[in-house]
Amino acid sequence: MEEVNETIEKEFTCPFCGEEVSVLLDLSVHRQTFVEDCQVCCRPMELTYSCEGNEVTSFDVARAY
Repeated sequence: MEEVNETIEKEFTCPFCGEEVSVLLDLSVHRQTFVEDCQVCCRPMELTYSCEGNEVTSFDVARAY
């Protein structure tokens, strides 16, 4: 059985300010949606991801209001 890392750092562009930011994703949760504030402009982003093993299979970021 493949060993799964607990977290992975994912880089992406903030949908508000356009800056490159990153977040740690918990790979022990196979599918998740949560709100995280941008590290640059502090505006809320809704992050949705799914993963299989050590690989993120889908990732989406949208403005949260």
